[in-house]
Amino acid sequence: MEKDKFVWPEGIKKTKLRKKVIEILQNAKFPMSAMEILSAVKEDESPVWISTIYRILEIFAEKDVIIKTSVIENGTAVYELNKHEHTHYAVCIGCHKIIPMENCPIHAFEPKMLENDFHVLGHKLEMYGYCKNCYPN
Repeated sequence: MEKDKFVWPEGIKKTKLRKKVIEILQNAKFPMSAMEILSAVKEDESPVWISTIYRILEIFAEKDVIIKTSVIENGTAVYELNKHEHTHYAVCIGCHKIIPMENCPIHAFEPKMLENDFHVLGHKLEMYGYCKNCYPN
């Protein structure tokens, strides 16, 4: 999503810090933790508390502006801008690197689910293992 195409959600006050969080997520190549977002904000802003970042992220998640994903392996939540397309991730259990997958293996299962009177609207998939740098030899 390009900067100029972002539509500010109705009902959310446009503050300098909230705009900065959106800008950080727009420029992120991978989902980011609240601590990573806080570090990026602190580069430009006056002191900011992590609790403030979490409140902003929860508001954005409630309004479907961002997608919150819990990385099961270490319990960390990561956030990314909701581009209304889905991406699945492989998560390295060594260094916690998040690697986007190029395809969606779940689509092969959806027709069988539809036959059972269940209509799929979305899904998430995370795979865990080791990246090439952390793989034990």
